[in-house]
Amino acid sequence: MDIVQNERNKLFNEGLEMMLGNEIQLSDSEIKANEIIMDLKLEELEHGFQYPKNFKFAKHFFEYKDEVKETKLFQLIKKMPKGAVLHAHDTGILGPDYMVGLTYWKDLYVCFTEDSVKFLFSKVVPNATCETAWQLMRDARYSSGNVKKFDSSLRKYFTMVIDNPDKTYTDVNTAWENFQNYFIASAPLLCYKPVWEQYFYDTLKALREDGVMYFEVRSVLPQLYDLEGRIYNSVETAESYKKVVEQFKVDYPDFYGAKLIYAPMRFVNEEAIDEYIETAREIKRRLPCFLAGFDLVGQEDLGKPLKSFLPQLIEAGKEFDLFLHAGETNWNGLTSDENLFDAVVLGTKRIGHGFGIVKHPVLMREVKQRDIALEVNVISNAVLKLVADVRNHPLAAFLAQGLPVVLSSDDPGVWEAEPLSHDFYVAFVGVASRHADLRLLKKLALNSLYYSTYPDKDKIVHDFEIRWTKFIDTVVRDKW
Repeated sequence: MDIVQNERNKLFNEGLEMMLGNEIQLSDSEIKANEIIMDLKLEELEHGFQYPKNFKFAKHFFEYKDEVKETKLFQLIKKMPKGAVLHAHDTGILGPDYMVGLTYWKDLYVCFTEDSVKFLFSKVVPNATCETAWQLMRDARYSSGNVKKFDSSLRKYFTMVIDNPDKTYTDVNTAWENFQNYFIASAPLLCYKPVWEQYFYDTLKALREDGVMYFEVRSVLPQLYDLEGRIYNSVETAESYKKVVEQFKVDYPDFYGAKLIYAPMRFVNEEAIDEYIETAREIKRRLPCFLAGFDLVGQEDLGKPLKSFLPQLIEAGKEFDLFLHAGETNWNGLTSDENLFDAVVLGTKRIGHGFGIVKHPVLMREVKQRDIALEVNVISNAVLKLVADVRNHPLAAFLAQGLPVVLSSDDPGVWEAEPLSHDFYVAFVGVASRHADLRLLKKLALNSLYYSTYPDKDKIVHDFEIRWTKFIDTVVRDKW
């Protein structure tokens, strides 16, 4: 009996020692805060264990996203400093209510069809194609007879959240189709240059309010336009971003700014990739300290695999850091899955998603040895149908093996999540081990700073530690 118990304890403790964050030594105050945090976490887990049908995380995110905001643990995590957001797409961060608010801007025209909507800012009635008729949004709204109902109807174009999502989003492709419809509908609205800059400014503000210190934004850098008929190219769009960041840092000196990962679409040919790389070169020439690196985005299962562009990406890797999306798929051994191998050998600094890497022990070994961070986006993977019950998300295995993980949120506004708090909450309670505690939360936040491209790591980590200490003191003092 004793022999079996001793061996059991030995194996159990070995497992705990491998877990991400295990090496962190907690201070006396952190130990007290940890007791409070773990009491809240275990209360949720034990209730779910006794009543599995009531366990939030076994359900679709849309069913519990608002409910969890009322929990003490979520409110605590929201106050927690979270480091950096390293994987999020520029026009998918703010929610549908914000988007509806943008439709109150003047000079906005709208074209309604049976199942779609088009927007365009213009001084006069647009001559762009409209299957019905262009109307000033102001006129359409106030002639509707019910502004509240009109805005509610408009809101549906800016969110994936619906009732009975599993009946509508039946598979990965249908989920992605609806996901892409958001960007199709919102692009002409957001690409009006004054709106573009306001949206990004308000994105930085929302991130800061959610405990984020620094941001690396992925953008396709679309062409912008203004009321004078001027079209701004991708490099000018990048410059627009840089201007907003500089202004935001003046207004909020405690925010450490943002950098750009130029991330155009992967649904192109080799010639287009050459053009992308030339655009990246020009951005680097004009904004050398603002460009963090290069990526390709879009649904991997339907897009071209990385191996289609190996010569171009090899050359790009000589000039820019690569932060490649790879393995955002459920398939095993198909091209979207094997993007992981190409990303690793191309020298990617971080892997976007890396969902499928759990099926490749040799690659898990390599990312650990080469210190390639996995940018994990739990809620995104659930909403886009890679995993139904987040307890089965491969992040659980990543954390158990101490892989270099950074937690991010992808496009939280599209599914009405907070910029980062929901992902931390779901990962901590719904995915991580029951035994994962405050050390994991701290390690995930620190990892986001260590694996960022922010140039002065010592400075930003030191500031994080100050903010963390204040947070811990608040938790202990208020006892939550």
